[in-house]
Amino acid sequence: MKITYTARKVNLRDNFKERAEKKLSKFEKIFSDDASVNVVVTLEKNRQTVEITIKDKGMIYRAEATEQEMNDALDRVVDILGRQIRKNKSKLSKKLRSSTFEEFIAETTQVPTEPVEEEEYNVVRKKMINVKPISVEEAILEMNMINHKFFMFINAETNEPNVVYARDNGDYGLLQPTSES
Repeated sequence: MKITYTARKVNLRDNFKERAEKKLSKFEKIFSDDASVNVVVTLEKNRQTVEITIKDKGMIYRAEATEQEMNDALDRVVDILGRQIRKNKSKLSKKLRSSTFEEFIAETTQVPTEPVEEEEYNVVRKKMINVKPISVEEAILEMNMINHKFFMFINAETNEPNVVYARDNGDYGLLQPTSES
């Protein structure tokens, strides 16, 4: 795995990087050597946010945590990623290294548990929406007017489907399709 660090309004010490690499090493059994890991640490108002994104074989795994100390946030975000992987183990094992997947689950599960019942994705509502070419700013305005957290539209500049969404910090995000992995 290739780990990239990004620090926003904070300086990362070598001992934090070593700790992050040690914590992330338990995921090396699951992901390929080509997996890229991006660790972003942000300092805002005496709170440290650690965000980890792992990209491997076209799949993206992401988690973030905010704590007073960056090491505590790192511990929490690694735990969140581990829980996400365990929760979706049967679906992920098809995409990941299946032989080491069961070993990872056995190592990270502290208490012997009964077999977990497979969670099904139950679509309870389908909604047809009329998408039209508009600008990103117009899409954000429409999203805010209907009081939603996301909004799908056709981007007038690219003529492709896009999604704008409200982030937890009050900013906005834009999802655009790509065929890159």
